[in-house]
Amino acid sequence: MTNLIIGASSEIAQSITRQLLSSGEVVHGISQHPQPAQVPHDQNLHWWICHYGESHIEQLVESLQETITEPISRVVICNGQLHGDGLVVEKRLQDLQESSFHQIINSNALVPLLWLRALLPWLSKQECKIAVFSARVGSIEDNKLGGWYSYRASKAALNMLLKTAAIEYSRRAKKIKLMAFHPGTTDTPLSKPFQANVAESKLFEPEFVAKRLLEIMESLHIDGELSYLDWAGEPIRW
Repeated sequence: MTNLIIGASSEIAQSITRQLLSSGEVVHGISQHPQPAQVPHDQNLHWWICHYGESHIEQLVESLQETITEPISRVVICNGQLHGDGLVVEKRLQDLQESSFHQIINSNALVPLLWLRALLPWLSKQECKIAVFSARVGSIEDNKLGGWYSYRASKAALNMLLKTAAIEYSRRAKKIKLMAFHPGTTDTPLSKPFQANVAESKLFEPEFVAKRLLEIMESLHIDGELSYLDWAGEPIRW
C-alpha cells in the first residue's frame, strides 16, 4: 500500500511513518523540513520538501503524479499550529492579535484545504481514505471553557471546510472517505506548554496515537460523509 503523509516531520507523523514502514508499506512524506533523524532511511520512504504556499502545493502534487504509479491508499494531513515565535495563545479577548489569528487560520484551516483541492483530480478515480488532524476544541457544542480564540476558530473553520469538501468529494470522487481526527493531548512540542494540568493517563505517546489513527482509518467505510472522530474512534459533537 502507498501512503501520503503531509506534515511528515511532526512527532505523530513520524510515528505513523515508522509504523507503516515496519509493515512494508510505501510512504511519501511531505514536509517543509528535511527528513528527521528519528525517521529511518528506508527504500520504501520517499521524502519531499514543500513550502505550503498555493503554487508549491500544486507543483508538488504534479510531481507526485508523475512519480507514483501505484494507487494511493491513505492520505494523512498532519499540519497544525498552536504556538510559536510571535504567536499568542489567547486566554482572554484582550490577548487577540490580528497577525497571530491570520497565521493560525492559514496553517490550520487553509493549508489542509489547499492539499485537498490539489489532490482531488488525482484521487478522483481511486479508493482512498483521508484523515486530517482537527481537534476537539473545534467543536462549538463542546466549548465549555472558552479561551484559545484563534486555535478554536481555526479548527471549527477546518471542520466546516472539510464538511463542505466531503460533499463535493462525494460527487466527484466517490471512492474517497474523509475524516477529521482529534488525536487527544499528545506528548509533542505542540502541547508541551500546556501539559501541566493534563492527567498522566490522558497524555498520549505519539506511537499510541499513530496506532489508533491507522486502526480507525482501516475500520472506516466509504460513505461520502465526513467523520469527526477522536483517538478512541468516538464521534465528536459539531
